Amino acid sequence: MRVLIIEDEKRLASTLQDLLELNGYTADVCHDGEAGLDNALSAIYDVILLDVMLPKLDGFSVLRRLRAAGNATPVLMLTARSEVTDRVEGLDCGADYYLTKPFEPRELLACIRALTRRQPELRNTDALEYGDLRLEKSSFTLSCGDRSLRLSRKEFDIMELLMLNRELVITKENLLLKIWGYESDAEDNNVEVYISFLRKKLEHLHSGVKIKTIRMVGYCLEKP
Repeated sequence: MRVLIIEDEKRLASTLQDLLELNGYTADVCHDGEAGLDNALSAIYDVILLDVMLPKLDGFSVLRRLRAAGNATPVLMLTARSEVTDRVEGLDCGADYYLTKPFEPRELLACIRALTRRQPELRNTDALEYGDLRLEKSSFTLSCGDRSLRLSRKEFDIMELLMLNRELVITKENLLLKIWGYESDAEDNNVEVYISFLRKKLEHLHSGVKIKTIRMVGYCLEKP
């Protein structure tokens, strides 16, 4: 799951990024509103942590433009301002929740979990299942019957995305953005390499599930 942090306090942004990554999330950081909006509009994020007081473009403006563009990604606003009028403005702009600084790490993580419940129901469990496969989120384990193996982080992220979307086609571009990030230098070949790794592991597990290539588009899962 990928989280975008839009926070101009660099120390806090780094702390939030470390906290999220320690808890299994992939986190990207932007330090001003314009860069944050540009990244948010890519639609590759599952949750956005958005500070109110930002240079170049404030958080309320970022949120208004994001919602005006039709982006419905859950947004958790972060601010040191606790006035009711500020919270009301944030919620009216389209925020899903409002957290006042300082806050406890456990509270932030709980808010993120609550927001992601808006996502497909499959995200709410510790495991995903498709066909004869089971993907354990807590251990990065992929299993089929009594056979199992542990995936690398990127293998897990790709398999999770495929299993969440089931038979829907995931484009190579979306895989690159979602798994490698907005500013990565990764190319189509990187996706192809990891898809190859996963196919070999599916064969090793004797799974009936296949990763199907949709020529010139991307990939999807198929089962017997």
